[in-house]
Amino acid sequence: MKKSAPLVDGFQRRISYLRLSVTDRCDLRCSYCMPERMQFLPRREVLSLEELYKLSLGFIARGVSKIRLTGGEPLVRRDIMELVRALGRHLGDGLEELTLTTNATQLAEHADSLFAAGMRRVNVSLDTLDRDMFTQLSRRDALPQVLEGITAAKTAGLKVKLNAVALKDLNQDEIPALIEWAHGQGHALTLIEVMPLGEVDGDRVDHYLPLSDVRAQLERRWTLSPLSETTGGPARYVKVEETGGKLGFITPLTSNFCEGCNRIRVTATGQLYPCLGGGERVDLRGALRSDDPDAQLESALNEAMRIKPERHHFDISRRGAAPAQPRHMSVTGG
Repeated sequence: MKKSAPLVDGFQRRISYLRLSVTDRCDLRCSYCMPERMQFLPRREVLSLEELYKLSLGFIARGVSKIRLTGGEPLVRRDIMELVRALGRHLGDGLEELTLTTNATQLAEHADSLFAAGMRRVNVSLDTLDRDMFTQLSRRDALPQVLEGITAAKTAGLKVKLNAVALKDLNQDEIPALIEWAHGQGHALTLIEVMPLGEVDGDRVDHYLPLSDVRAQLERRWTLSPLSETTGGPARYVKVEETGGKLGFITPLTSNFCEGCNRIRVTATGQLYPCLGGGERVDLRGALRSDDPDAQLESALNEAMRIKPERHHFDISRRGAAPAQPRHMSVTGG
């Protein structure tokens, strides 16, 4: 594959990680993520699988070595495995890792195919092991399918990392049990602070749980030994000595991590957001569909590097405040 100049932003950060949304649609309706009556994008606005593939090749040519397929829920996209297999053929040829973030409701059906295509790791969103709480949070009674999907992924040979949004007065008291279960199953688990993106039913401040408080509580129960390793994302990891497992913390609100940002996000409609918490964007769909897509894409990616901000400015301290950005996480790509 022909290589071009690497992607480097105005703060000399090398961009090597693309989070590519293949759909904004999801078969769950998690209360902290979207309203019950979510309005999804018209299908005609979403990039075709061929366009998503061409876009990915453009990023690989500019030095992106890791691609994470996201959504919404990526596995609800029709024929998604065609894209996975096509990208998998570039592993070892510019692409070092191809992975996926999923709610796991469809994972049992696809786990073997994902592994066969070259995928070796998936992230699964799992906020609770209590079926009633799962139904309350996701507005769908789907916990059995999720657990089946996690088991299928492990059986297929996929390494599973679980992600849990920490929510005050909801799953707060369950966090230690969730950690013990995850580590007992051989899975790492990462806790995430709720992010103020998009309007939801209710006020996120009611359930905002600072992970600094959670960590302090966990340290009274267990020995948490800091780890220097990273998976290329914002999580900071510790080893829970008593369980032997790995625990991560993603803290966009209590401890900004932007100085080492190595990623960009592209929506299913081809809008590139250099920062999850920023409104800056570049239209890649227009570039792809222009008379000279290669040159236009090159120019668009250069512009994205120029406008990428130094950091986000999330704030969840005021009741009734507007979200940091009007778009939902499912639109940007989780």
